[in-house]
Amino acid sequence: MNDVAEILTSLEQVPVILAGLVGAVPATRLTERRRKGAWTIAEHAVHLAEAQVRIFGRIRLILSEDDPEIAPFIPDPDAPPKPTVTLAEALPVFAAERAKQLSILRPLPAAAWRRTARHPEYDAYGLYILVRHVLLHDHWHMHRMEELWLTREALLAA
Repeated sequence: MNDVAEILTSLEQVPVILAGLVGAVPATRLTERRRKGAWTIAEHAVHLAEAQVRIFGRIRLILSEDDPEIAPFIPDPDAPPKPTVTLAEALPVFAAERAKQLSILRPLPAAAWRRTARHPEYDAYGLYILVRHVLLHDHWHMHRMEELWLTREALLAA
C-alpha cells in the first residue's frame, strides 16, 4: 500500500484524459456499434460516469461499516447499457463524482486503507483494492474506447 498517493494522483488525472479522448473521436464514431453486443465509445464514457456513484457508495460503506458485503455490479452482456445521462452530461458528471471521491480519500489515515470488505467475485477486497480497481477500470474502458475508434476492422477484438 505504498502507492496510495500515486493511485490518487492518477485517479485525479483521469477526467482530463477521458475528456481529451472523447473530444478527439469524430462525432460520427462516438455512437458507432462496431460489433454486435459490443458497447459504443459513448456507452463506455457514460458507463464510467454512472459507475462513479456506485463507487462512491462503496467507499462510504467500507469506511462506515466493519467488513461490509459489497453487491457486485454485473451488466447484462446481451444488452447495451441503459444510460441515465447523455454523453454531453457524462464528462462533467464523471469529473464531479471523481472530485467527490478524492475529497474523501485524500485525507484518510493509513489505517483506513487497510479496511476490508467482502465481495463475492474476489478472494480479497477492501478500500485499497477498490480504489486501485477503480483506476484499472477507468483505464480499461478508455483503452477499449481508443481501440473502438482507431483499430482497423480486421484487427478489432470481438
